[in-house]
Amino acid sequence: MAANGQVSALNLPNVLTSIRIFLVPFFIWALWESGTFGEESMQARWIAVAIFAVAMYTDKLDGDIARAKGLVTNFGKIADPIADKFLTGAAWITMSLLGEIWWWITIVILLREWGITVMRLMMLQTRVLPASRGGKIKTVLQTAAILALLLPLATFIGEWWLWFGWAIVIAALAVTLVTGLDYVFKAATAPKEESQTDK
Repeated sequence: MAANGQVSALNLPNVLTSIRIFLVPFFIWALWESGTFGEESMQARWIAVAIFAVAMYTDKLDGDIARAKGLVTNFGKIADPIADKFLTGAAWITMSLLGEIWWWITIVILLREWGITVMRLMMLQTRVLPASRGGKIKTVLQTAAILALLLPLATFIGEWWLWFGWAIVIAALAVTLVTGLDYVFKAATAPKEESQTDK
């Protein structure tokens, strides 16, 4: 707690958020190597899976700690969703570069994600965007879709795993678009008050 009674930005939840950002280049490196190096590809793939899983767990952990300990800060409100977008965006783009997912899906998702994020940041001091359950569901579905595609389980249990992963991708895409439209509607109709962000 800062001397003036405000919560210091240097706290555990914000450190976890920063770690998530720090892990992004290592995740990209591991995922890229998994698609370009023959015998070492499986090991690199599992490293990419592990980094992504740990990073996404810090997303839940930092939010839980911030709310439980009263450590919510303006830095955290801004940095936390940006960290998520860096990580998931890195996954979508790298998998598209490797030919594992169609580019149009990645482009649509990224346009929605960064478009809504920029919109929220621009409205931060003037309007409130109520917390959205759909936004949370979108995050869970995108995380599940990325993990399903990252996990090299088709090699062991059959091609049906890829179909399962793609089913989650389509569900994530649909919820991503619907919640994006919902945020735009809320932004257009929200009263001018102190803003609240949501992922």
